[in-house]
Amino acid sequence: MRHGSRLDPPNPYRATQSVPDGEHWEWDEEYLAAQEGRPIEYLADSSRSIVSENDSPDIPFRYSVNPYRGCAHGCSYCYARNTHEYLGLNAGLDFETKIFVKHDAPLLLREFLANDRWTGESLMFSGVTDCYQPGERRFRLTRGCLELAHACSQSVSIVTKNALIVRDLDLLADMAARNLVHVGISLCTLDEDLARSMEPRTSIPAARLRAIRLLAEAGVPVMVMAAPLIPGLNNHGVADVLKAAREAGATAAGYTFLRLPLTVEPVFLEWLHRERPGEADKVTGQLRQSRGGRLNSSNFGERMRGSGPIAEQIRQMFQVLKARFGYTGLLPLDTSQFRPPTAKGGQLRLF
Repeated sequence: MRHGSRLDPPNPYRATQSVPDGEHWEWDEEYLAAQEGRPIEYLADSSRSIVSENDSPDIPFRYSVNPYRGCAHGCSYCYARNTHEYLGLNAGLDFETKIFVKHDAPLLLREFLANDRWTGESLMFSGVTDCYQPGERRFRLTRGCLELAHACSQSVSIVTKNALIVRDLDLLADMAARNLVHVGISLCTLDEDLARSMEPRTSIPAARLRAIRLLAEAGVPVMVMAAPLIPGLNNHGVADVLKAAREAGATAAGYTFLRLPLTVEPVFLEWLHRERPGEADKVTGQLRQSRGGRLNSSNFGERMRGSGPIAEQIRQMFQVLKARFGYTGLLPLDTSQFRPPTAKGGQLRLF
């Protein structure tokens, strides 16, 4: 089984730290094989909430639904990796092999939507980790949450890089007919070798393009998310991505610049030097030019786009390509149709 990371980086929140010494295992084929083949575990998550609230000015949504913690897609660049450290685990192999499953997700969402204070503001599915990651085939929690949203006319946006989303076309098509859903398909390269290495357990690019086509043909508005753009690695292919996605039916396009917060940085750099050693110096050099001499910036306003000439060139290029290929954007979702479900005990609202 292929992983995006081969590291178990130290968790900064632990009182004691264990730092591996690469000289002891660099030539240990048995150890390296065990790291590469670490099985995926699904662990029960007893969280009593399913909706997270966000107040970042860089992110275009306030509330998100996350049925899973951790992500088996194993993307080497995933900005959410360090969230596993809050669970006492690490941002490397733990993040992509120890997946926490909120088995009560549909029930928790029902309780949230039934709250008197909720007025039907749009929800984002996959605000942190992908709600259509491989475990969704087995657990069907996203499907359960989507069924509830459909029944309540709750508007939702979904972002995924897994073609599994077309399983739920029956719900999505009906919601789209009522202007209750947008779908974002994340696609940052058409190079299947690069995608398989960098995003080892996601759907291949061709499958994601097919998902865009099927969604669009069913009347579901689709945005292609060229995320992340990594200078010196995949930014030169963005024209091909936008052209192919537009031909498949996407009507909106967006991107984010590579982010390497905290312990995401060593995970990505290990992957980069292992899988793409010939481009490593170019990538890190251009990243530093786009992050004020560092590999990451957490400043609002620039952390999602970068700064400096290279980042500005990418921004301008993206705008020109959107216009060239005829991207028109997405209409705002209709939040006025929301009707709350009955609460857990069956109690109806008075008003």
